[in-house]
Amino acid sequence: MSALRAGISLAFFFLLFGIQESAISLIHFPVAGFSLYLAVAIALIAFEDGNAAIITGFIAGLVLDLSPTSNGPFGQWALILTLVGYIFTSNRESIADLTSSPLTFVLFVTFGVSIALVTYILFGTLLGEHNGSLSRDFYIVLANAFWTLIITPIFLPALSRLRKLTLTSKERM
Repeated sequence: MSALRAGISLAFFFLLFGIQESAISLIHFPVAGFSLYLAVAIALIAFEDGNAAIITGFIAGLVLDLSPTSNGPFGQWALILTLVGYIFTSNRESIADLTSSPLTFVLFVTFGVSIALVTYILFGTLLGEHNGSLSRDFYIVLANAFWTLIITPIFLPALSRLRKLTLTSKERM
């Protein structure tokens, strides 16, 4: 990932963070909340190859750590999304098959968001945070997965086109 793309990614994630905190967080979804930020971050991590997935995960997690609603220690989201980027990089061959079909890609993003949330809850528990009851946490993760499954197909084509615009000629090869 070039320095220019890293800067563009950072600016994009700050813009997306602003949208999440000022608009999406204020919408009262019927079941529970939805994280547009996490869905877009997981999709962008899945689009990337090699170290770019890890760097994208780190940048996305670092910006997400700035959230005033996050009660975890600073760096927890950066660690989790960097770990997600590493897992995607390690399993690139099997993930490339998943991202080839739009339906499987949406399911993949939904699963990735759910795993990121569960990992956040587990790390929070290990660090001594009080996340609430297990049934409430399970309910929130399932509700977020439901909304991710419903809303991701709406923005995924635009996200794919936007990513292609930011690629350098070297990265397009």
